[in-house]
Amino acid sequence: MLTRLALAVTALTAQAQLIDLTSARIDAGSPATITERRAVEMLKLEVASRVRQQWPAANPTGPAITIRRGANLKPEGYRLTTSPREVVVEGADPRGVLFGVGKLLRAASLSRGSVTIPANLKIETSPETSLRGHQLGYRPKPNSYDGWTVAMWEQYIRDLAVFGTNAIELIPPRSDDDPDSPHFPLPQIDMMIEMSRIAHEYGMDVWVWYPAMDEDYRDPKTVDFALKEWGEVFRRVPHIDNVLVPAGDPGHTPAKPLMALLEKQSANLKKHHPKAGLWIAPQGFDAKEIEDFFTILNQKPTWLKGLAYGPQTRIPMAEVRRRTPAEYPLRNYPDITHTRMAQFPVYDWDASFAATEGREPINPRPLAQAEIFAVTQKQAAIGYITYSEGCNDDVNKFLWSAYGWNAKTPPLEALREYSRYFIGPGAEEGFAQGLMALERNWIGSPASNPGIDVTLQQFQQLERQATPQQLLNWRFQQALYRAYYDAYIQGRHIQESAQERQALQVLADPALTTTDAIHQAKAAITPRQTAPALRARLYELAEALYQSIRMQLSVAKYAGQPGRGNNLDTADAPLNSREWLQEQFARISRLTNEQERREELTKLTQWTNPGPGGFYDDLGNPAQQPHLVRGEPFATDPQSFHAAATFFDRRFRGPRSWWDQAISYYDRPLEMRYSNLNPQAKYKIRVVYGGGPVRMETAGTQIHDYLEKPFEPLEFEIPAQAIQNGELKIQWQGRKGTGGPGRGCQIAEVWLIKL
Repeated sequence: MLTRLALAVTALTAQAQLIDLTSARIDAGSPATITERRAVEMLKLEVASRVRQQWPAANPTGPAITIRRGANLKPEGYRLTTSPREVVVEGADPRGVLFGVGKLLRAASLSRGSVTIPANLKIETSPETSLRGHQLGYRPKPNSYDGWTVAMWEQYIRDLAVFGTNAIELIPPRSDDDPDSPHFPLPQIDMMIEMSRIAHEYGMDVWVWYPAMDEDYRDPKTVDFALKEWGEVFRRVPHIDNVLVPAGDPGHTPAKPLMALLEKQSANLKKHHPKAGLWIAPQGFDAKEIEDFFTILNQKPTWLKGLAYGPQTRIPMAEVRRRTPAEYPLRNYPDITHTRMAQFPVYDWDASFAATEGREPINPRPLAQAEIFAVTQKQAAIGYITYSEGCNDDVNKFLWSAYGWNAKTPPLEALREYSRYFIGPGAEEGFAQGLMALERNWIGSPASNPGIDVTLQQFQQLERQATPQQLLNWRFQQALYRAYYDAYIQGRHIQESAQERQALQVLADPALTTTDAIHQAKAAITPRQTAPALRARLYELAEALYQSIRMQLSVAKYAGQPGRGNNLDTADAPLNSREWLQEQFARISRLTNEQERREELTKLTQWTNPGPGGFYDDLGNPAQQPHLVRGEPFATDPQSFHAAATFFDRRFRGPRSWWDQAISYYDRPLEMRYSNLNPQAKYKIRVVYGGGPVRMETAGTQIHDYLEKPFEPLEFEIPAQAIQNGELKIQWQGRKGTGGPGRGCQIAEVWLIKL
């Protein structure tokens, strides 16, 4: 044990390693640019909001904080040094000054009445990625941003600046969204003007994501309308550096008329912003259109500034880079906001989470984002602006900012800095580890993940220890909401899975009449209340998040846009097959013959049984797909160009085995392989498709041509010659050459049945 003297010495040593800046003075001279003035203001404002006191403009007795330009630094780089009497921030340029001040804020410990920073810091750094930005769409779809005021937007843009962001991307008043929101404090164009001004003052590039959504740009009247509409936006928005036009998602214009339109829009843009560039993302093109696009691109149009790679691009980024003339830079446009039906869906996600959490939940994914960054940024040397649909992906934005500055930043280190700055130094480690744990909550079945309950306990302890300010902090509230939500869904998943098993056992009981069996099975799957305290806390946190950051987690309570992150409304959605079973019970009960009813109930209880010598795969369930050829792992192929992925039917209807499916994208087939079969035996295959059209073949023999019969068990005989030495390979192929989201084969269940 340490003696009291040793403890005192240790405490004094620790104090000696910190500089007390509580009474510091700021010496910034006369900042030359508005961005440098914003840097000084940012330092004062952020310290005052956390420490609850203003730094004096001049205090001869306190340590000095000197902010100035510095020499021998790379663009946007800075130098931060600390000594007992002085902290010096030197920036290569106005952005470097801003980011240097941001690093000072991130390195300091800011708490009520106290500012300290480690002594003897010597940091000299510059960003590895030149473009580091995030899309901020003031429109109804994000279900939070539409309620933000100008002051809230300035705070968020300032937060991004602290962590090294140098660009934002705006969305014009007309996009693939409702034209108005009950939450708007300002009309869209007016807020767009304000956001452009704020970003420019903080030294950020201003991009505009401008979809071309009109019906036919081969019609001169349509082109004339688009030129006037876009031109008015360009005229009114004070600062625009670049405009990105996605070819799809949304949009549906073939390559030739689209490129002809954009040539005119480029000239339209330069009337108001002479230095601005026009970019295109070849999203949504089918095989023919993308070839037409590259044909035009190889003519090297001078009006085009560059390309962006985003969701729904039918070829990998490396191929886009290879086929693009070298003079056109390639920008990344990665989806960091969606969990399913997305560019980078959560890997092996359980259907219980997919059915309740939805596409746009609070979704910190530090390890996944690190893998996505590592794979995609190899080709996009210029950098990225992320695709976002609100503040649900807030953590992911700051992870990308960290990786964009230094690709080798460990995820946990980035989360510690995020937690120290936004939550407070006392919660730094616990909150950072909690965010890591939230990602682990989504690994595998909730029934076999004891970490979900541990994560909740850890966040509840943080909650008990939190200051009043932290309890009002929307980032703290978001993490709490996710921890409570995951635990609530886990409890419901376990309970409702057990209810379904009990119902099936009742239906299989030969001692019961079919009428009694159905009656008891109905009772077994009747919904029951689970963890009312957790559920009540969800509602409290949802209300807190609406008040703090305008998150609309419910359509009815907060006038959110349906289907866009309002997962308070789906927290009690069925997690078993009860709705489908009830439909089957009603159908079977109408049969007049007891024997027929018994046979139909047997089909339900034996649903997954392929019979002796047979095999069953639930292709959407990673734990029940032993014969599926998975392909490359997420870490090397996060877009599943060369792998089978999991897809969720958005209706979540039918037996639970239909909710999730194996899917292939674009022209890749889906494949299953069986071994140790009896070459002398005959087999048939039963399959349930989730979409189509799809073709099945084996050993070069077509089993069936393209058909589209989703969610209907279909049976086909396997040709005897298809089984070679006990091996069988089944392959499915979707229509080749498709565009859009490129969903090829979608297969829910497969039985290989020995005849």
